[in-house]
Amino acid sequence: MSMNIDLKQLGADLAAQFQDLQGRQPGQWPLAPRLLCAAGVMAAAVGLGYFFYWDGQFEEQERGAREEQKLRDEYRNKMAQAINLEALQEQKAQVDQYVVRLEKQLPSKSEMAALLSDINQAGVGRGLQFELFKPGQEMVRDYYAELPIEIKVSGRYHDIGTFAADMANLPRIVTLNNMSLTTGKDGGLSLDAVAKTFRYLDQDELSAQRKARADAKGKGKGKGKKAKKGAK
Repeated sequence: MSMNIDLKQLGADLAAQFQDLQGRQPGQWPLAPRLLCAAGVMAAAVGLGYFFYWDGQFEEQERGAREEQKLRDEYRNKMAQAINLEALQEQKAQVDQYVVRLEKQLPSKSEMAALLSDINQAGVGRGLQFELFKPGQEMVRDYYAELPIEIKVSGRYHDIGTFAADMANLPRIVTLNNMSLTTGKDGGLSLDAVAKTFRYLDQDELSAQRKARADAKGKGKGKGKKAKKGAK
């Protein structure tokens, strides 16, 4: 019972300290209101400090941590490349040799006529009759040009199969595409196909192609600038 009386008395004393505060300076307030006011000021200061100062500091710290991790990863990758530099150089040399071998299989512009003659002779040498041999429009790619040739040959099945094998064994790259076999009235076979051969571009063609890409890129940027000005 005495404990209850003491708590009630304490509550009453605290409540009494918060009475008649209006018109009095905070320094003249009793102890309890002053402590509560100080706690409120501290909480407000901490909250404002977090939102207007510390929050930005935390974000900057996180950005710095991410950047540090990124630099660490780049360092590890470059260190691994440096350790394996000799092996990478050997791989590059092997790739360069492979590219050179492939380039040797691509004729130059001046050698295309000889290659077309080789394709024709491969069919004639197998006893095939050419009913169509029509080079199409050359298509220029990034580093090479592609020449499609419509062909139609007739002859025996074995000779046509050997002719197709001869195309694969030519020193230059020649592929047969869209092949179609039909049987003639005399029992012979006709092969319709598109033979594709490829050649590498000479320096003049490469230079012209790079210039055309640069001009197209410049025109694209110019149109973009005009569109931005129009939007403004």
